[in-house]
Amino acid sequence: MSNPWVIDQLHVTIRLVLALLLGGLIGFEREVSSHAAGLRTHILVCVGSTLVMLLSMYGFSAFVNEVNVRIDPSRLAAQVISGIGFLGAGTIIFNGRSITGLTTAASLWVVAGIGLAVGAGFYYPAILACFMVLISLWILNKVELKYFNGKKIRVIKIQAIDQPGTLGLITTLLGKHKVDIRKIAMDEQETVNEIKNIQITFHVTIPKMSIIISVLEEISQTIGVTGVTIEKSKI
Repeated sequence: MSNPWVIDQLHVTIRLVLALLLGGLIGFEREVSSHAAGLRTHILVCVGSTLVMLLSMYGFSAFVNEVNVRIDPSRLAAQVISGIGFLGAGTIIFNGRSITGLTTAASLWVVAGIGLAVGAGFYYPAILACFMVLISLWILNKVELKYFNGKKIRVIKIQAIDQPGTLGLITTLLGKHKVDIRKIAMDEQETVNEIKNIQITFHVTIPKMSIIISVLEEISQTIGVTGVTIEKSKI
């Protein structure tokens, strides 16, 4: 590339694909660690930032030789990053331990980059980035459901009578099914007919989703257990 203000489609493709791979690697690690911002979110942010930088550096090359025109490759990227953050923050909902809207915030951010690229006539990288975002949102969502579902932390809430040995029986049962216990919490509940009740909360990872029903059935049949529920953790 002899002209610093011009880039060919091959190099645009290489940079955007590399951004997808690098963002995906970081997102994969976060996904395995059960963090809220996972594979798709990191890919969207990485591809979007690369697109904006490409646009800022090469999207206005037609005006380089114009009189009284000075090109600053960093100005556009800086303004978009600071501006789109307010819009993205509006889609993130935090309610206690539940966080939702991160992928939506990232998609809004990358869509802003695509819009800037199209508005400047930088069509090829905008279209390429758009397809990458669609792949992240549609296809990788199915990949996550198939391969990462077992890595998600689940919350098992057990209602039981407060008596010695109940916790030990349940942990032994979970260990038999190779359920990995990450955290245990016990809370006292209302006393009914002079019988003290407790709620035991397990944060666990389950090796196979097919064993959930059998695990819940065995827990419910444990002496002293009066109720059991399971849900996904969004910590």
